[in-house]
Amino acid sequence: MDIRTKAGELVSINPADGSEVARVAVTTPQELDAIVARAQKAYRETGWKELMPHKRAEVLHAIANGLLAEKETLASLQMRDNGKPISECRGMVDYAVGTFRYYASVCETLETDVTPRRGDYVSFTVLEPYGVVAAITPWNSPIMNDAAKVAPALAAGNAVILKPSEDAPLLAPELVRIAAAAGLPDGLLQVVQGYGADIGAALVAHKGVGMISFTGGTATGRAIGRVAGERIVPVALELGGKSPHVVFADANLEHAVAAVAAGIFGSSGQSCVAGSRLLVEESVYDEVVTRLVERAKRIVVAAPDAKGVEVGPLASFHHRDRVHAFVERARAEGGRVLCGGSAPEGAAYETGAYYLPTVIDGLPHDALSCQEEAFGPVLVVLPFKDEADLVAKANGTDFGLACGIWTENFKKAWRTGRALEAGSVWINTYKQSVTSTPFGGFKDSGIGREKGIDGLRLYAQVKSMYFGLHENPLPIAK
Repeated sequence: MDIRTKAGELVSINPADGSEVARVAVTTPQELDAIVARAQKAYRETGWKELMPHKRAEVLHAIANGLLAEKETLASLQMRDNGKPISECRGMVDYAVGTFRYYASVCETLETDVTPRRGDYVSFTVLEPYGVVAAITPWNSPIMNDAAKVAPALAAGNAVILKPSEDAPLLAPELVRIAAAAGLPDGLLQVVQGYGADIGAALVAHKGVGMISFTGGTATGRAIGRVAGERIVPVALELGGKSPHVVFADANLEHAVAAVAAGIFGSSGQSCVAGSRLLVEESVYDEVVTRLVERAKRIVVAAPDAKGVEVGPLASFHHRDRVHAFVERARAEGGRVLCGGSAPEGAAYETGAYYLPTVIDGLPHDALSCQEEAFGPVLVVLPFKDEADLVAKANGTDFGLACGIWTENFKKAWRTGRALEAGSVWINTYKQSVTSTPFGGFKDSGIGREKGIDGLRLYAQVKSMYFGLHENPLPIAK
């Protein structure tokens, strides 16, 4: 989606053809105050947090059913909102459905601890919601990212205020509508719209918000973290990446090259875990790069609803400009563009925000293009000599979100996987994601873990409780 602001509203522009999709009203500061107050009232008075877990689970299952019933409509809307191929949009709706079902199950089965006795008492823990959670999501995978925050936060008993990106505002209101129809009490899930620097910043700073969950860029994450620290409220940050994709000489090169291409060019590279740095052992470097360039040149770049499309447009015209500027800087740093490096030519592409799959080599590892995130279909390729050289290069950025390793040697995979600083390690595969497995990053890639059982605990605070079993009155001192 591209946006144009007109008199207090965001205008969604389809990045495939430049046409207007829809308009949404920007939330005013006064409206934000009312929304937060409504969320607080719903948290206190609807009984949601006191509802038996299996009853909350019933509502979450109903939300999942509602999403599934509208799968085609939601997928089509997301396709027009941010340009992803329709098949990928369908998969993201399925993922959102699975997320609500998973947290419905976790909600009614999660156990807390009865802790070991060290005196005349029984001690145990319970989980309490934070109250009002601010959930701020990015533009690259709207319905999936919305569900990843909303489902566990609701399962934990919170009220949620969802702030979608100004570049993808259309899916969040649909989720609110479907949740209401599924029986979620009024006020427990609401949406605010607008720019992050305005309404997003006001939401994060609002005294009525008790917890903040953000997915997006590292610079914004730092700003949010500073506000959360000043307010002393918990914050979860899922931020950027410059993930290394490693190919050893003993790898199955056919599978490795296919996964490297999918890992960076899928979703037009607009993924936080995109394998945007390819590190190849020197002895097979030329072969791997040749195969990869050949594959990149065959990728079908087309409208997101075209038959056989593999890569659609970037999510917005201004983001395409940013990606192209990244490539031009790489050229200026001495990089060789082996394929791509521009928008595709032809009438079919003239009105859309398309960009060709791009492979760049010849850069030193400390070049900015090897250190900073492009968030587009741009891959930088570097050779490595041995495991020590690989680990130094792979860990040699500020990021630590994900990595991929291709080798037929189990012990090598184990050593490398443990040595690399990343929250997710894929061995002989890439970009797999499942709701039941925790997800998050090391270093500047964030703090906290979404997904899995930890993903529900993220939205709850631990309370320790003690029941005394004393036979005699407590003494002043022991």
